[in-house]
Amino acid sequence: MTPDDLDDVLDLRKRAFGPISAADAEWWRQAVTPVLGQRRYVGVFDGTRLVASARLRRFIQWWHGRPQPMSGIAGVAVSPEERGRGVGTLLMRAVVERARELGDAVSVLYPATTPIYRSVGYEHAGAKHTVTLPAEALRRIRPSGQVKLRRMGPGDAAEVVSVLHRAHAAARSSGPVSWDEDTWKLWLGREDDFLYLADDGYVVYRWKDANIEVDSLVAASAETAGALWSLVGTASSVARDVIAPVAPDDPVLWLLRHREKEQVTQVRWMFRVLDVAAAVERRGYPAPLTRDAVVTVDDPLTGGGTWRLEFGAGSAAATPVQEPGVTLSVNGFSALYAGIPTATLRMSGLMSGDDRYDEVLDTAFAAKPYMLEYF
Repeated sequence: MTPDDLDDVLDLRKRAFGPISAADAEWWRQAVTPVLGQRRYVGVFDGTRLVASARLRRFIQWWHGRPQPMSGIAGVAVSPEERGRGVGTLLMRAVVERARELGDAVSVLYPATTPIYRSVGYEHAGAKHTVTLPAEALRRIRPSGQVKLRRMGPGDAAEVVSVLHRAHAAARSSGPVSWDEDTWKLWLGREDDFLYLADDGYVVYRWKDANIEVDSLVAASAETAGALWSLVGTASSVARDVIAPVAPDDPVLWLLRHREKEQVTQVRWMFRVLDVAAAVERRGYPAPLTRDAVVTVDDPLTGGGTWRLEFGAGSAAATPVQEPGVTLSVNGFSALYAGIPTATLRMSGLMSGDDRYDEVLDTAFAAKPYMLEYF
């Protein structure tokens, strides 16, 4: 896709997702223009007419605290008159091919429908968990030390990325992502958001009707977590609730004085391993694990293969071999990589073969994957 295609893409997006305001359309143009130069916007054409499009957003994603590049698939749209003719599948096959060409070993998307994405190897893996908390309960959180907070803006994009790297590494996080620095500059320039930065954490939040909506809050220490959540809670004299994305075991849920009932919503995301060997070697693992396992991955789009996975010192290596082990579809291996237990995979038909490696695989890939962002 090129800049000359943006008007057609915007028309396609309106037909697929609904009207967009002039201000949002202009912001969208600013966000996607760099993507075009990176050849991360894919289109399907019938002659010169655009009939489908998708964007491959450039992310960093953490798995057991280790970062790696990831293609976040967004804006998948097919013209209404072309639906049901295989155009969407053609588009997604091209997306997988392009992501591999870009060197990404993993990919994520938020599905509007499951079958088309499952047919090209994506599988349900994690969720964006959004919880509604009483603002007054957050206000009562008291930090255990002095934390210096300051307002932040576009010039702090590099520092925010640095904070994310340190925080997710320390927490051994699985699933969360960071935008690239240029996109952070755009996000940090939005006029209606309130943005605060500490040495090891940050928060982005805004008013939404009579409540507070947290865009993201990340902290690498108990003191900073308490300070940032307490800051958000200072709106309690006006706002009743705070709506925030959190990890399934986010510390804020244990900082609350009272916790009886919680209103939690989940938006599921799907995950795909694009390159088995690279994805295995780029991921983090429990440091005490020193075992190996043999896995065969069946991937119609990339050919698949059989590898011996050797785990040790928090890392892993994948070596091609020709010997029996466990067999997984690419969907099954993608789910395993994201922490779905082998028992679940066997019961759902995504895994078969020798079960002697099941416990090793469960231990190696154990995770509670989540995201704080929607894209």
